[in-house]
Amino acid sequence: MTSLDHPQLSGLGRNPTAPQDVLVRLATHTAGRHGISLRRGRLEDAVVEALLTHGDDDAVGLHGDRISPKMRRRIAEDPDPAIRDAYPDFVRDMVDRDVPIGIGNLEEAYGQPRVILVGSPSPSLRAAVARAWYDRPLAVQVELLADPDPRVRAAATERREPGVPPEWRGRCLADPAVRINVARYVPLTSEQFAELMQSEEEEVHQAVAGNPHLSAEMVARLLDIDDPLVRVAAAQSRHVDAETRDRLYSHVEAERADGSIEAEVALSWNSAEPDWLREAPLNERMTYLDCKYTAFRRVLASCPDLPEEAWRRLDNDPELLIRRAAARRQDTPPEVLEGLVRAHGDVFHVRPLLVDHPNFPRHVLRTFVGEPSPNVRYLALQDPELPVPDLQRLAAAAESFLRRGVARHPNITDVLLEHLLSDPDPQVADDAAANSALRPTRMYRILTAAGL
Repeated sequence: MTSLDHPQLSGLGRNPTAPQDVLVRLATHTAGRHGISLRRGRLEDAVVEALLTHGDDDAVGLHGDRISPKMRRRIAEDPDPAIRDAYPDFVRDMVDRDVPIGIGNLEEAYGQPRVILVGSPSPSLRAAVARAWYDRPLAVQVELLADPDPRVRAAATERREPGVPPEWRGRCLADPAVRINVARYVPLTSEQFAELMQSEEEEVHQAVAGNPHLSAEMVARLLDIDDPLVRVAAAQSRHVDAETRDRLYSHVEAERADGSIEAEVALSWNSAEPDWLREAPLNERMTYLDCKYTAFRRVLASCPDLPEEAWRRLDNDPELLIRRAAARRQDTPPEVLEGLVRAHGDVFHVRPLLVDHPNFPRHVLRTFVGEPSPNVRYLALQDPELPVPDLQRLAAAAESFLRRGVARHPNITDVLLEHLLSDPDPQVADDAAANSALRPTRMYRILTAAGL
């Protein structure tokens, strides 16, 4: 967390090369403690002691492998409950608020293994375990499905795995607490489908419409339901012909044109895809290469076994997201990757980056410095040996995210680092102080200037 008033201190707290005595001195300041809380790896005992001495709130983050066994014992035996119980109280509060939290965190906070926690007297804790214990045995899942508290049963059915045994499907579909969850993914009999469709709840119809196991007869029953999400789901089914698909999509598009928020969500914010297409025979998949609906081409672009002609057309698809999806195949030509990134940049929340593709010509990264788009220029910083003149050029950019990238770069010079430490944007200064290239002598000067 960047301190707006003391960004050099918060950044220095994150610096992986900061000596122990620097961290101990930083622990006396709020901004320094915030930075230290974001460090990776185990904290030395002296640093932990300093954090506990100068800030009780920091005890929440002092647990697990982040601290030594010695310090875990020290915290567990501390006479001050604000320190001793900080982490367990935090986890318990998350559990009471139904905030998902990892199974390891639950075991540490409650001091018991998951097989014991799942039988806790607390329904909130049992529900938390159901959400967090993804690979629980089927026997445990059955216990959760039979739990007397609806919150626990709902949590146990949020995911498709470990699933619902066939003998439990009818009971779950009749249970209001889990009906919607289960209707999304269990195979349905004709009778179960008919009963669900008699419900007056829109969410039930939407859940059923997205079920991948529907028969052609079931899909036909969905076609006249007046709900954009249901119509789009039906349009993506393998059981509708092209004419029906066009009619369904046209209806929803017309609703969107009339200002329907529900139609906008169904068409633009709906993550559902025709996943069945991935398993279809190649000749059938190829018939969707020119499909006017993006979801089908997006699924097609994720298939690894397409012929060269298909890739050529997907690489030139009018939709950028399709071109990016296609570029993630194993044998994407270098010129396709370079052209795509040079024209549109990369998407940093999707890993691996396209510039990290094995076929990407890494030697061209530094040529991006001269591109007009700042998003493309930023990618030049993916070259760890980017020349200093190029770093200087990017450090002078008006866009603060470019200056931040320079502040984090491993090839930065002392002079450039000093300049960015005084950047008007606190996040730039924070990143500069966190750069492992920062010399210890400069770290001590930062501490002295702050009176630490």
